[in-house]
Amino acid sequence: MAHEPLITFTDRGMYCARAQVYMDPWKPVARALITHGHADHAREGHAHYMCTKSAAPIMRHRLGSIDLQEVEYGEKIVINGVEISFHPAGHVIGSAQIRLAYKGEVWVISGDYKVEHDGIGEPFEPVRCTHFVTECTFGLPIFKWAPQARVAAQINDWWRINANAGVHSIIGAYSLGKAQRILSLLEPGIGPILTHGAIEASNAVLRGQGITLPQTTLITPDFDHTSQNGAMVLAPPAALGSKWAAKFGAHSSGFASGWMRLRGVRRRRALERGFVMSDHADWEGLLHAIALTNAENIYVTHGYTDIFARHLKSAGYNAAIVETAFDGEDTALESKAI
Repeated sequence: MAHEPLITFTDRGMYCARAQVYMDPWKPVARALITHGHADHAREGHAHYMCTKSAAPIMRHRLGSIDLQEVEYGEKIVINGVEISFHPAGHVIGSAQIRLAYKGEVWVISGDYKVEHDGIGEPFEPVRCTHFVTECTFGLPIFKWAPQARVAAQINDWWRINANAGVHSIIGAYSLGKAQRILSLLEPGIGPILTHGAIEASNAVLRGQGITLPQTTLITPDFDHTSQNGAMVLAPPAALGSKWAAKFGAHSSGFASGWMRLRGVRRRRALERGFVMSDHADWEGLLHAIALTNAENIYVTHGYTDIFARHLKSAGYNAAIVETAFDGEDTALESKAI
């Protein structure tokens, strides 16, 4: 009789019965191992949390006073014979792939990940395993990312042109991860950098961890929007085209997301500029990461699951689709800021 797999997929999340732990559960559980601090993976209501030390500050910022165990990358925790460790996922600060091993069966729950190092977070680290759970947010061949330096030049050139014309540049970016990545790539000599409160809250947490970011000015309710013409303004995507943005008067709007690879998305949002930048792996990055695991069994979660799983099967993998409650990138263009 076939033995029960180390990890099963339940209506609460991915579960290891032997260790009695869930990975990124979406319903309240007794013990939750968390890959990273984004709201679709780190939810309220669990009795006990475990995450990396560098993810802990944003977890506490978002979730308040929680029972949280912090672990170092690569540190081995053994629960009822199951060896558990966290390894860099390259997604955002503190993001991790969770490895669980027992009697030769090795699972890696990757969470969200990207393979290009962004210069801020911990770079992606491939982990050998027998079973690999992967996202496929951008699991179509059309999704191919340009090198980060090229996108940075595009953003700064756009800002410089607008600044010379005395026009604000408002760029939409996810409040944790993408916003700080863009901020680190800006050329402060072009002009002042202003931030929406949701983004500045994340900036403060990361600065407290020793992450160096350019100087920013928080946009408060009494901020003089007619001052500092030509500034770069970082805001959550939901703020684009809103009354909040209208206070700046004439401005140019842009959005940084992997979805900008699809022209229709940019057109529907009436954006002047779309910058193709994602904190998730593109098509080639996904395939490269999977190959590096040496796993034969691949479980595909949120994204273009049907197409991606079909491709993996054609390449010889034992691939299956797993239904989860994860959102992927910029769902509803971040209708609620973290």
